[in-house]
Amino acid sequence: MRKTFAAGLIALLPAAFASITLAQEADTAPAVELPAATVTKVMTAAVDGFIRPGYDAFQKSAEEMTTTTKALCAAPSPANYEAVKAGFGKLAASWAHIEIVRTGPVIEQNRFERILFYPDRKSTGLKQVQAVLSKSDETATDPKTLATKSVATQGLGALEYLLFGTGSDTLSSGNDFRCRYSAAVAENVGNVAAEIAGIWDAPDGIRKAWKQPGTDNPVYRTGGEAITGLLGILVHGAEAVRDQRIETFYKGADKAKFPKQALFWRSENTWQMVMANLDGLSELLTISGMVELLPEKDRSIVAATEEKLKSMSALAGKVTPDLEKAVEDTSERQKLDTLLADGKDVISKLNDGYGGAIGLSSGFSFADGD
Repeated sequence: MRKTFAAGLIALLPAAFASITLAQEADTAPAVELPAATVTKVMTAAVDGFIRPGYDAFQKSAEEMTTTTKALCAAPSPANYEAVKAGFGKLAASWAHIEIVRTGPVIEQNRFERILFYPDRKSTGLKQVQAVLSKSDETATDPKTLATKSVATQGLGALEYLLFGTGSDTLSSGNDFRCRYSAAVAENVGNVAAEIAGIWDAPDGIRKAWKQPGTDNPVYRTGGEAITGLLGILVHGAEAVRDQRIETFYKGADKAKFPKQALFWRSENTWQMVMANLDGLSELLTISGMVELLPEKDRSIVAATEEKLKSMSALAGKVTPDLEKAVEDTSERQKLDTLLADGKDVISKLNDGYGGAIGLSSGFSFADGD
């Protein structure tokens, strides 16, 4: 049965619907029987070698960011302000690296949106954060009460505006409320990260379900379903890079361009996020050992995909952080066009190449096919 999903749909759906979609994908298992021992090996490597370490690193980065921000609040100075801005870049990249795993506990209880509310085409987050600032709403300076507010006011998008948006320069000389709000956001993000990491670390929860497919398993009934779900993470992650990270502001030289709709344009972290997303995809593909499930004649698909992901990451690092220039300058646009084309190629390699090689039917598609 053909299953076609709109590009980037997973990230835009409520958690319940996203869970249903991933379950539907798993319903169509590969036509060939995959060796159970190898499936267990691959899924164990994905969980213990990439997913759990990724969330642990993100939690640690958020905790470091909280400490650095509180230090700025206690002793405002240009040096401490620069340290906080650098810390934000590290925290954002740490999230982008594991952000590709858009399934499991991260999409439950609005955790994904609480970490990063994006895309935000109507500038909902900006308006709400500005409202908090204008009112000096003290409840936003306490991580516990902040966690009950709009997701747009409590995650990385809010933190970027607080640290890099209009009026942020006052943090170096002392802006007590804005600084304490920033520290609360960082701590809130760390709390959400800790929740996710804790759920993945529980020995009898999702960690076990991913490693041991079975008829009584609430997540994956067969090894084929498990590998299809893992492949889906890669395909949807690659789609998100193309559709949300780049096409949100640039769809081509002859199309309308919106550089200020790019993620983290204020802090010039747009391309660092893209690079971390791509590096995460490459690392998951490599660490999981998914290549071992392919016949020898098809294993070059994985090597070609890894090579393309690495070349895309390297190219993203060469694009100017000045996004207005990036969308107008001919040489910069060529880089963007290449990233879009290569992104589509990666999706095809994963969806059609790898998917076909493990026996998914020719009609099965994770991607939108455009």
